[in-house]
Amino acid sequence: MILSHGAEPIDGVFRALSDPTRRRVLERLSRGPATVSDLAAPFDMALPSFVQHLKILESCGLVRSSKVGRVRTYQLAAARLQLAEDWLAQQRTLWERRLDQLDHYLMALKEKNT
Repeated sequence: MILSHGAEPIDGVFRALSDPTRRRVLERLSRGPATVSDLAAPFDMALPSFVQHLKILESCGLVRSSKVGRVRTYQLAAARLQLAEDWLAQQRTLWERRLDQLDHYLMALKEKNT
């Protein structure tokens, strides 16, 4: 189970994904690497505020950056998204099983009452 390795990595991923600006940045990076200026262009916020979003994404491992001269480029680190995907898949499986059990119980009740 993912949570047995400590909750911090997955918590950081979900915290990062909770913000719409950061989700849009990840969507943009899914098409390929981009510079800070390119990533910031669609957003109506000061560059230092936008850079904070990038730092959060990088600190939880969802993006990586490299710097050549004065230009910092970010790219998606998709493997880290696997944490969230695995956790959600576990939850889906759990709830599907519970709903199947409820369905069986309700069908048995219905048969018993008819």
